[in-house]
Amino acid sequence: MNAALRLSAEVTEHANELPVDPVVYGVGGFGALVALLLVTYAFRSVGSRH
Repeated sequence: MNAALRLSAEVTEHANELPVDPVVYGVGGFGALVALLLVTYAFRSVGSRH
């Protein structure tokens, strides 16, 4: 029984690691939203021209 406990203690679960730091996902998402905001701002007066 001691061997079984030792064997089960050696087996550790390892979750999948992210390919980059989590901060990169936040900065990338924020950058994408700012880019969409700038595109929206660029076309703000298109409807009033016609």
